[in-house]
Amino acid sequence: QVQLVESGGGLVQAGGSRTLSCAASPSTSNFYIMAWHRQTPGRQRELVASIDSAGAIKYSDVVKGRFTISRDKFKNTVSLQMNSLKPEDTAVYYCHAIGGYFRDEHYWGQGTQVTVSS
Repeated sequence: QVQLVESGGGLVQAGGSRTLSCAASPSTSNFYIMAWHRQTPGRQRELVASIDSAGAIKYSDVVKGRFTISRDKFKNTVSLQMNSLKPEDTAVYYCHAIGGYFRDEHYWGQGTQVTVSS
């Protein structure tokens, strides 16, 4: 059973930085895409950033230039470096992985809260 475990959430002041990490187990799992999404109450979960197995990266427009996603394929981890944080970045951040032979297996972490105070 694949599990994704996030860490790194917490309280940070506006303008500050925070790094989220996600570790997949078993570490030998093979994912096509690993990504970060976020969700606030009453809103749909939104994609923040993704990175595929070839290293291609996508960012949402609202975080482009401030957030950096990285992936260690050998350790099967994905990280999200968040800089210049804003109160509107406050959300529960979820790690997401897509795997399987047909790339149709979706896995989600339990989420980690990031709160940015003004």
